[in-house]
Amino acid sequence: MFEIRIICAPADTDHAVAALDSAFNAGTVTVYPSRDGETNRLYVRAEHKHAPERNVTQWPNATEAYAAAPEPEGEMLWLSNTEDRGRDWWLRRAALFDRMASGLIPGYTASPRNALDLASRLMDLDGTAEGYNPRAYVRQQYIVWQQQERRRALIADGRCPNCQWPEQDCNCADHPDA
Repeated sequence: MFEIRIICAPADTDHAVAALDSAFNAGTVTVYPSRDGETNRLYVRAEHKHAPERNVTQWPNATEAYAAAPEPEGEMLWLSNTEDRGRDWWLRRAALFDRMASGLIPGYTASPRNALDLASRLMDLDGTAEGYNPRAYVRQQYIVWQQQERRRALIADGRCPNCQWPEQDCNCADHPDA
């Protein structure tokens, strides 16, 4: 909660109050006219409106998202040895904490709050609009990242990312070089 003070012309008071109500969860607005009568001071306690969470029923649950995830020890080692703290690092860290908070890694735990904080950090990094469930967002992004990594690995291995045949034997119409 925070307090807002606005100084405006008396003719603008109703417009300012309406704008406050639409932008914030605002309490009662107290109006104090100035001594000269040329301006009003408006005081109100308010808080940010929370956007409703968007429907994520079509998004994967933790078990689906992390079915092909690497062993936690390897992931922790990668996180500790990687100097580039770019998006992949934050995604993999958020996913690891989400897995631990979801109880998918026996012997390892993380609080749901820590998982939520890391997921929110990833959303901030991605510039994602508010209103998504942050942990569901991490799961969705982790699946996309895994698919991209699998595709890169197949191409690097000389295989078609669609049919996984060696490039010279591929007849896919969807082949990247087709």
